[in-house]
Order: sequence, then C-alpha cells, then structure tokens
Amino acid sequence: MGKTRQYLLGMYEKAVPAELPLEEKLRACKTAGFDWMEISIDETDEKISRLYWSKQEKEALKRAIEKTGQPIYTMCFSAQRKYSLGSLGKEKHEKAMEIMEKAIDFAADIGIRIIQLAGYDCYYEEAGEDTRNEFIKNLKIATRMAAKKGVVMGFETMMDRDFINTVEKGMEFVNICQSPYLGVYPDIGNLAAARHDYGYEKSVVDDLLTGKGHIVAAHLKETKPKKDRSNPWGTGLTDYVTDIKVLKDMGVRMFNGEFWCDHPERWEDWLKESNDFLRSKLDEAFDD
Repeated sequence: MGKTRQYLLGMYEKAVPAELPLEEKLRACKTAGFDWMEISIDETDEKISRLYWSKQEKEALKRAIEKTGQPIYTMCFSAQRKYSLGSLGKEKHEKAMEIMEKAIDFAADIGIRIIQLAGYDCYYEEAGEDTRNEFIKNLKIATRMAAKKGVVMGFETMMDRDFINTVEKGMEFVNICQSPYLGVYPDIGNLAAARHDYGYEKSVVDDLLTGKGHIVAAHLKETKPKKDRSNPWGTGLTDYVTDIKVLKDMGVRMFNGEFWCDHPERWEDWLKESNDFLRSKLDEAFDD
C-alpha cells in the first residue's frame, strides 16, 4: 500500500501541450502522479469561451473527470488581466463582472472548490485611487456571488505588479470584505521575487504568517529575479521546504505546482520529474 500523505498536489493545466483535449490533459496529470488539475481560464478567447459552455459541454467535462478519476479542484482565473475588477468605464465594468459571475457558476457546476483571483486592480490601464476603489466595490459584489454558490476565492500574489504582490497586501482586501469565501492563494515563488525585486522588507515566512487563517491553498513555482516562469526547479529564489512548513503549520493542505510545458519534446517525462521534485519538498516538510 502506498504512503498516505497529509497534503494534495495539483498540476497547472498549461504544463501539458495546449492542443491536447481536456480529457487527455486530465489523464496525463493523473499518470504523472498529481492529485488534481488546476484549470486555466486565461485572457484568450479560447479559454474564456469555456465560461459560456452549454450544460451539455459542462456535462462532457464532468464525464471526463469521472472517466479519468482526476478532479479539477481549482481554477487559475487570469482572464482578469484583460477583464479586471478595477477597470473603469461601463462596458469594461460590465464585462468584468459578467465573466466573474460566469467563472463562479462554472466552478459550481464542475465541482471546482477554489478560484484563484489575479492580484490586480487593473492591468492594461493606468492604476490609481479610482481603479482601487472600483476594485473594492466589485470585489465585494463578487464575494457575495461566490458565497451564494459556496465557492472559495483566493488572491494570487503577483510578481509583475505591486498591487497584490504579498500576502499582507492581499489581506488588506480580505479584511475589507470580511467573508469566509475570500482568502489568499499565494505563489511562494512570486513572494520570494517580491522581496528581491520590490525590496519588500518582510521575509516570505513572515509575510505568509500575515495570512494566518485565510490562506486557502498555495502555488509552488520557481522564480528568478525579474523572471517569473520557465525556471528549472531548484535553481531560483524559492525556498520550498521552509515555506511549506509554515503553510503546513497554518493548516494549508492543498499545493499546486505551477509550471509550463517547457519541454514539449518530452513533456510526459517533464511532468513526472516535476511531480518528483515537488513531492520531495512537500514530503520533507510534512515529515518534519
């Protein structure tokens, strides 16, 4: 009998070739040893169109989940770069709120537990007090939508903007909304980069502790200065074991490996190698 672990390890959808059907992505995720797949709803029309699927299309995905035995527990909702909660103007505002509601409905229909929100008030516009205020107003509405469907949302800590690049900054908005359906879903690689690139004074450990009781899951990713993706495991800023131990002690049990299909010629081996690396860090932290 295999070892019963105290945590679950997920895999980001973009770790496998984009052209694979979702059922094959789920099967590859399971074969590589991951416990679930994090679905991507990014800013491309192809990914956003998933939110507008018919009941039949959603049922087809649920059958694929059942057939492969591989769940989709989380959603990376990076479409908010294009349709941000803090965007100004009636048309942008309405579209942002429409896809926010669609994402929550999609999650509820598929069985997704957590939506990872992009930590931006806006991305392609100039940020200021007005975009921040719009963000807060719409975040409160979105949180009520999520509460109605029993879906948890958590802020991703970003590396390319300083709006929410730390847990502490995410917690400011969690405290404003005061809802059990809004927390923080930090990326520990991005947190290390925030310290390095933005001169954030708190250590990653101390920053994580500011979110005690409100961290819903965590991304595991390798980062380097000014480079937030496609870095070989173990070569950058991320201190996996130290950070995971802190998250473990705070009750976090869901960890998602965020990596990309950087080796398309041997992508199946890359998935297994990534699983082995991340499991080794998680096991060391949880066995301590």
